[in-house]
Amino acid sequence: MYIKHLSLANFRNYEHAEVELGRGVNLFVGENGHGKTNLVEAIGYLSTLRSHRVAGYESLIRIKQNSASIRAMAHHNDRDVLVEYEMNRGSANRAAINKNQLTRPRDILGSVISVTFAPEDVELVRGNPSDRRDFIDDLLVQLTPRFAGVIADYERVLKQRNTLLRTAKQTGAKGTALSTLDAWDEQLVKFGSEIIAGRVALVNKLKPFLEESYAAIALARVAVEVLVKSSIATAQISFDDDAELDSMLIEDAAAISKIYHDKLREIRVKELERGITLVGPHRDDLVFLLNELSAKTQSSSGETWSLALALRLASLNLLRQDGRAGDPVLILDDVFATLDAGRRSRLANLVASNEQVLITAAVADDVPSELHAKVFTVTNGVVQHG
Repeated sequence: MYIKHLSLANFRNYEHAEVELGRGVNLFVGENGHGKTNLVEAIGYLSTLRSHRVAGYESLIRIKQNSASIRAMAHHNDRDVLVEYEMNRGSANRAAINKNQLTRPRDILGSVISVTFAPEDVELVRGNPSDRRDFIDDLLVQLTPRFAGVIADYERVLKQRNTLLRTAKQTGAKGTALSTLDAWDEQLVKFGSEIIAGRVALVNKLKPFLEESYAAIALARVAVEVLVKSSIATAQISFDDDAELDSMLIEDAAAISKIYHDKLREIRVKELERGITLVGPHRDDLVFLLNELSAKTQSSSGETWSLALALRLASLNLLRQDGRAGDPVLILDDVFATLDAGRRSRLANLVASNEQVLITAAVADDVPSELHAKVFTVTNGVVQHG
């Protein structure tokens, strides 16, 4: 897959932009704050409906404007697909494919497949569990777009269930109110079990690619492990987001559902006391191990960088193998300046053959010369070729 043309209107600092992209390497060069990252962020947003920089979407809309739009002409399987997304303040967002309006904006997912690596990705190793949940869920949605609906349904049910638990805590509700909680439990387990099963299955597919990518970047053959740590599999429930969780190894949603139901019955009193849902995929985490040691607490700076980069390269290779669009678009956002010379060169060699690579850099010389690029300069929201 590659993007032939990108059009932006009132997106970030762009009043309007039209950019003709090519196969191979496309390099955007410009000083920080001039908008080069905004260009690649727009393409990444079409892939996941999530920014790799901020939560939500309203900050993506240009200041003093009520809406923004992203249009991309994507090419794969010998055909062009026009993908359009409009985000609005105060009204529903809209999406279209080949000018056909979609009933649900999230149905755009799967039309553009991309992988973004940015300096912030070190947080995948050392950051909060929410960073790792977002990572695995974004990959899950790109591989199987219907999971976007499952995740949205889970979040809706979780919100309703938390409201009921808070009300029950405040009023001491019993009887009918708790019967209503039983009904929400069924929905929570239905969607939550599918998410957990999907994450476990995906992690198992990702593992061989991750070890291979880590060895290629770090030039070190070490045992690399990634595990889904689940709150429903953990005997002792903690209220600390960083608490140690037990591994979930089961891929079968029906089997997970049984464990989930049992856990909810076990902790109902605690949930009523706290007024919040204490277990489920919203409390789970991924754990990375290097030679059986926690990468979060034991890895060096170089190992952390290698692992973060390996996660994105593994995602790229998995999407290439199991996806429907061939090579995903690879986005390297201000990455080369943060890598040492060895990793910089190895990364360049690993990605040079990808159908399309989009790179941002403040200084063109930071990008290895072996990546023969179509160069764009970005100055105050204006993009020029050459």
